[in-house]
Amino acid sequence: MKVKCPTCKKWNEWQNNPFRPFCSERCKLIDLGAWASEEYKIEGKLSDEGSQVSLEKENENA
Repeated sequence: MKVKCPTCKKWNEWQNNPFRPFCSERCKLIDLGAWASEEYKIEGKLSDEGSQVSLEKENENA
């Protein structure tokens, strides 16, 4: 089966491809860099994010 690389859009084989869904290590690292530099974001709030903020406030007041 052939799939399109999410980074460069080149078609590549799915089977026996150690970098899938990417076509190469280069495309995999480009995608990782985009996540690291916050080019991609997942919208929404973490379910425990609010409790973390309240814990930090309690520690400041103690």
